[in-house]
Amino acid sequence: MPSLLLPAFACRYSTPLKPLFTTTTTTPILRYSFILPVQSKPSSPPASKLNNKKNPLFSNMERFSTTRVSREKNKGLVANLKRYGVIRSPKVAEVMENIDRGFFVPDGNAAYADSPMPIGFNATISAPHMHATCLELLTDNLLPGMRALDIGSGSGYLVACFASMVGPQGRAVGIEHIPELVSASIENIQKSAASPLLELGSLSVHIGDGRNGWPEFAPYDAIHVGAAAREIPKQLIDQLKPGGRLVIPVGNIFQDLKVIDKNQDGSITVHDETAVRYVPLTSKDAQLRGY
Repeated sequence: MPSLLLPAFACRYSTPLKPLFTTTTTTPILRYSFILPVQSKPSSPPASKLNNKKNPLFSNMERFSTTRVSREKNKGLVANLKRYGVIRSPKVAEVMENIDRGFFVPDGNAAYADSPMPIGFNATISAPHMHATCLELLTDNLLPGMRALDIGSGSGYLVACFASMVGPQGRAVGIEHIPELVSASIENIQKSAASPLLELGSLSVHIGDGRNGWPEFAPYDAIHVGAAAREIPKQLIDQLKPGGRLVIPVGNIFQDLKVIDKNQDGSITVHDETAVRYVPLTSKDAQLRGY
């Protein structure tokens, strides 16, 4: 049994563990682990061997070729998630095609595999199927002009997706308590299709304790939390707009991805979407210690 729990540590997301859970859910528990069959093209010889080390035309051609291959792999990832029924809405497919996951995964990792990938500081970028699941759950709350909050924004991928969906008239906010990850996430976003929104100011990433939310731009139509709370934080409910939706994993060893809808009268409706395994929603120091 202990070996089953190991992949959950140092990961913000992990695929659900079938032997641990018996639960009723509105959608099947996701268990995808595939490496996309898209093969990269053979790498070109080093520029120095071609005496083109300082040739800007050669550098631009090489950059274009790399970007094109990356874009093809990202489209292949989205196509696989659609084939498995994880992506159902055209809007989620569009945003995941436009925001290339490869810009958010450190070099040397399989960026387009359906698996969490380490990004440093005991954090990861989630598996693509978890990103797709949360985007699907929040689609109606990520319409143009709406406001979205991503707590534990890590690599910056999901908040970039949020920003692309709410557009320049909306607001997407990422909160991360590791300063180095905030800096890295901004660099990642600047490489992506969401870069103009960052420059415009409709997308921002801040250093802070996500357990307190981010009151400055509240109330939010959509709030996503990337770590498991022991109970639903009241601060986040308070920052949720009537008609808004919060998606958050709740529990300790046994966790459920909960969907909380705030009604117009201020009351909330809660349902369990699926069993999951996340690291705890905790302090910066605890995370750096390895929880």
